[in-house]
Amino acid sequence: MPYKDALEESVRLLAGIADTSKDGLISFAEFQAFEGLLCTPDALYKTAFQLFDRQGNGTVSYDNFAEIVQKTELHSKLPFRLDSPFIKRYFGEKKQRLINYAEFTQLLHDFHEEYAMEAFRTKDPAGSGYISPLDFHDIMVNVKRHLLTADVKDNLVAITEGHKVSFPYFMAFTSLLNNMELIKRIYLHATQGNRTEPVTKDELLYAAQTMSQITPLEIDILFQLTGALHHTGRVVYSDLNNIAPEHYTKHITTRLAEIRAVESPADRSAFIQILESTYRFTLGSMAGAVGATVVYPIDLVKTRMQNQRTGSYIGEVAYRNSWDCFKKVIRHEGFLGLYRGLLPQLMGVAPEKAIKLTVNDLVRDKLSDKQGTIPVWSEVLAGGCAGASQVVFTNPLEIVKIRLQVAGEIAGGAKVRALAVVRDLGLFGLYKGARACLLRDVPFSAIYFPTYAHTKALFADEDGYNHPLTLLAAGAIAGVPAASMVTPADVIKTRLQVVARTGQTTYTGVWDATKKIMAEEGPRAFWKGTAARVFRSSPQFGVTLVTYELLQRLFYVDFGGSHPTGSEVHKSKSIDTLNDIRLNADHIGGYRAAVPLLNGIESKFGLFLPRFQSRHQQHTIESSSPDSKKTS
Repeated sequence: MPYKDALEESVRLLAGIADTSKDGLISFAEFQAFEGLLCTPDALYKTAFQLFDRQGNGTVSYDNFAEIVQKTELHSKLPFRLDSPFIKRYFGEKKQRLINYAEFTQLLHDFHEEYAMEAFRTKDPAGSGYISPLDFHDIMVNVKRHLLTADVKDNLVAITEGHKVSFPYFMAFTSLLNNMELIKRIYLHATQGNRTEPVTKDELLYAAQTMSQITPLEIDILFQLTGALHHTGRVVYSDLNNIAPEHYTKHITTRLAEIRAVESPADRSAFIQILESTYRFTLGSMAGAVGATVVYPIDLVKTRMQNQRTGSYIGEVAYRNSWDCFKKVIRHEGFLGLYRGLLPQLMGVAPEKAIKLTVNDLVRDKLSDKQGTIPVWSEVLAGGCAGASQVVFTNPLEIVKIRLQVAGEIAGGAKVRALAVVRDLGLFGLYKGARACLLRDVPFSAIYFPTYAHTKALFADEDGYNHPLTLLAAGAIAGVPAASMVTPADVIKTRLQVVARTGQTTYTGVWDATKKIMAEEGPRAFWKGTAARVFRSSPQFGVTLVTYELLQRLFYVDFGGSHPTGSEVHKSKSIDTLNDIRLNADHIGGYRAAVPLLNGIESKFGLFLPRFQSRHQQHTIESSSPDSKKTS
C-alpha cells in the first residue's frame, strides 16, 4: 500500500466499492465499471451504496449497514443504538428486510439526522429537553463536523451565551447548517442578485416566507452566528460563505498561468502587496493600450470638434458635426489621418490607465471590510483618488496628443512631430491646463468606477459570474454618465492646451477660459463634442476594463488579496468533471472524480472511516502477517 500506516480494514472496505464480485480482487472489467460509475450524475449516492452492499447483490441488509456504521470514527465516539425504532422502521422489526438503492438513498439521508437526535438523547439521560453548551459542542464536533467551518466551530459555545441548549434550538441549528444553500438563494432573492448588499433580519425573514423549510428560529441562529463574527446586525453573501463555503469552483475562462504567491491572506507582507500592485500595473498598461487603439479615431474627431470656434470669425467653422469631421479627415488626410498622434498616446495611455486601475483597486482594498464589502462613499473616494493620480501622466500626454491632432486641420502646414512639441513646451508647459485636467479626471473616475461596479453586479448571473460581454456592456454603460457630465471641463482643458491661431481668443487659466467661452460662444459651447466624447470614452473604458479583467483571469496570480468579482462561478465538481470527460474521447476519465467523491461521502454523509493506525498497531499487523499474504 502507498501509505504503510493506513488502516488495512478501511482500505479493504473502500476497495470493495469497485470489487462488485466480492471475491477480494478487482478485475479490469470491474475497474472499468467503477470508472463509469464515477461519471454518473448520482455517483455520490451510488458509491456510498456499493460501500454498504457487501454481498454485491444490489441490496443492503441490516448486517451490512451495521458493519460499516460500527467501523466509523463517529460510532467509536458516540455509539448509535442499532436496535432503535429508527433502524426497525427501515429494516423491519426482526431486521431482515433488504433495502434497495432508491430506499438506501433516503435511509442515508435520514440516518445522520437521526444520529444527531440520538446523540442529544444520550447527553440528556434525564429527558429534560436540554443539554449543556459543552455537550452541544461535543455533539456538533463529532456528529456534524462535516458541516462545520473553522468560524462556526470556534463559536459553538459562544452563541449559546452560557445557557443550556434546548432540543428545538439544537434541531434548528442542524437544520440551518443543512439548508445553507437554500439560505443563500433566499439572500440572493432579497438582494436581487447583489452579493455585497447587507440584509437585515427582518428583510431576510420577509424573503424566506415563501420557503417553508426555513423557520424564524433558524434565521435567529444565523444572525447569532454572523454576530459572533461581526456586530453589524446585517449579513452579506460572504458571511454565508463563511458558514458554508462553496467548495468547488469552476473557472469559466481557461487560465494560461496560475500562481499562488501566498498560502493564506495572513501571509501578505508589504513586499507581496508591492508585487500585487506591479502585477495590476502591468496588466493595466496592456489593457489601456488596447482600449486606446480601438477608439482613437473617435478621440481625434472629438478633439477637432472641441477646438473649433463658433464665433463670428470667417472660415472658422470647418466641420458641421462629428460625422462631417470624420469624413473630411479621411478625404483630406487619408485613413491613417484618423490615427495622427497615436504613438505618443500609447506611450502615455499605458501608464495612465495602469495607474488609474491600480490606484482604484488599491484604495478599494484598503477601504473594504473583512467580508469584502465597500460602501458607496468609499467607492467614490477610490475612483476620485484614481482620477487624481493619473493626471501626472494624462496632462503631458493630452497636450502633445491634442497639438498633433489639430495640426492636420491646416492644409499644407508643416508636419508637427511629438518630440518637437515636447521641446517647445518644456517641462512646465507639459502641465499647462493641469487644473482643468484634474477638474475633468477626478469627477470622471469618481462617477465611473462605482457605476461600473454596480452595473457589473447587476449583469452577473445567478452564480455571480460575469461573461466577458457583460463586462464590456457594464464598462460601456458606466462611461455614458461619467463622460457626458464632465464634458465642460474637457472643453476648457482642450482650449487651454491647444495653440491659438492668429485672431483666435487666448486663455490664461480655467476661470478666464470659462468666462470668455461663455461670453463669446454661449453655454452650449461647453457641451461641444459631448456625443463624440461619450462614443469614445464608453467603448474605450468598456474595452479597457474587459481586457483588464480577462487578463487577470488568464494570468491568475493569488496574492491573498481581493480578486475581480464575477471571475469565477461555483459549480458542482461532478458537473465540471463530466464537462472535462466530453473533451477526451479515448478515455472517460472518471477517476479524476474518485477523490472528490470519496471526500464527498465524508463531507455530505459524515461517514468517516479511520484513515491511519498507530505505529504499534502497524507493527502488530506486520509481525502477525505471513510473508505469503497477498494484498488484493
